[in-house]
Amino acid sequence: MKRGRKLGPLLATGLVASNMIGSGIFLLPASLATVGSVTVIGWLIGTIGAVLIAMVLARLGGVVPVAGGPCTYATRAFGRFFGFQANAIYWISCWTGNVAIALAAIGYLASLFPQLNAPLVSASATVILIWMLTLANILGPRFVCQIETIAILFGLAPILIVATVGWWYFDGHLFIASWNVTHEPAIRVIPESLVLLFWAFTGLESASIVTSVVENPRRNVPIATLCGVLIAAVVYISSCTAIMGLIPAAVMRDSTAPFADAVKVILGPVAGAAIAVAAVLKATGTLGGWILMTAQTGRAAAEQALFPGLFGRTDAQGVPVVSLLWMAVVMSATVFLTISPTLGQQFGRLISVSVILCLLMYIYACMAVLYFRRWAPGAVALAAYRPVALAAAVFCVVVIAYSGLSMLLLTAGIIGLSALVYWIFGRRWGAGRESGAVSSG
Repeated sequence: MKRGRKLGPLLATGLVASNMIGSGIFLLPASLATVGSVTVIGWLIGTIGAVLIAMVLARLGGVVPVAGGPCTYATRAFGRFFGFQANAIYWISCWTGNVAIALAAIGYLASLFPQLNAPLVSASATVILIWMLTLANILGPRFVCQIETIAILFGLAPILIVATVGWWYFDGHLFIASWNVTHEPAIRVIPESLVLLFWAFTGLESASIVTSVVENPRRNVPIATLCGVLIAAVVYISSCTAIMGLIPAAVMRDSTAPFADAVKVILGPVAGAAIAVAAVLKATGTLGGWILMTAQTGRAAAEQALFPGLFGRTDAQGVPVVSLLWMAVVMSATVFLTISPTLGQQFGRLISVSVILCLLMYIYACMAVLYFRRWAPGAVALAAYRPVALAAAVFCVVVIAYSGLSMLLLTAGIIGLSALVYWIFGRRWGAGRESGAVSSG
């Protein structure tokens, strides 16, 4: 790519921040309301952990300026098996997150059409939305990206209104009354809330994934990653803290559109309805883009012989049709398998899975730094980051450990299943050709 067409520090920072400040935030306050406003402490801890992870990915992106981010680092550091596992984990994390985004869109639509509040009806509507955007990607992915670009202009309005104007209507007594609705020790509930709120920080790997199109990556990838994380942290902490002082936790945890409900408190019901429409547009546009990105992730892994070849099959326009259809089937099944009494509960389950898988991928990146002597051409530059990588890895492990027994069992199951799949089929995928990963040592 020509120098003039590469991303400078400003555009790269915008990429990281916009990918993190996605439509998933629209239902997050409802999930956090099951804990209470004590989650503001979790936000501060989560920000520190996100900065540590960002520092690791920023340094790796600067020292090894190749596209692919954590998945590529794992492949280069540890070989094909861990490369397959990192790609599989990230792929599953993406489509699980896609289901959560679809739920967010239907949740805000339900604030306008209450009939959608019934669990089975909302699940059916979610599946219809997934298939509509999957077919849109097959017929015209460029059109989907154009929709996403337009949706961005409307989508940030709900969050920014609450994060700014919302503070004028902030009720300190309400905030304190909602402090800890679990009535359990804060030292226990705060770590447990990290799994939910870290959903806001997934996407911090964006700059490292597109390193090859960033101008002067050794300088700009670290700047973009760290600045993007800090910008997103300020927006999230401001909005999610303010909303706890606008709506009682007991009410918000059952809300399908917490930001729209908060804007009703600030500007009235008409504005609340407009915000709900904006949120639906943003979530729909984001979902279309992420479905495309997830399919392309599978395609890239297939081209490296880390995934089955069918994920790399494309039509005349280069669209991975088989991968898109396969994902739509899996996401549809996931919607019905995770039906819960409220959208907030279903959303919380899905983002917990997505976040834990992302954290596993981040652990691989941290371990790559600790293993730098064997693989990295910039070993000296990485040496000073070993303490940071260790601290980031410990943070990820702690968050996963506090996710609960069911999440731990699910994580172990996914890791075990991915290992089994690789040992049965993986060598066949790569037979007769190079994997595209460089294994040194």
